Amino acid sequence: MSSSTTDTLVRMANDISNFFRIQPEDQAVAGTADHIRRYWEPRMRAKMAEHLTHGGSGLNAIALKACERACKSVSSAPIYRGGT
Repeated sequence: MSSSTTDTLVRMANDISNFFRIQPEDQAVAGTADHIRRYWEPRMRAKMAEHLTHGGSGLNAIALKACERACKSVSSAPIYRGGT
């Protein structure tokens, strides 16, 4: 995935967090993280996890916290490749 993909994921995470920002911060972070876990493909979360290792630039405060919750474990999780 290219840097334009990262830019798109950052924009998407910020947009999702903006939907939840009317709630108290802890609920907004939880709602954003839940949405990302449910609807983003593992490769999207892995790309965001990679972006977080470089500081997560461009993410607003809620999106940053939510991505840390929803995406950090993806990069360390084994990838199922099929078989037995």
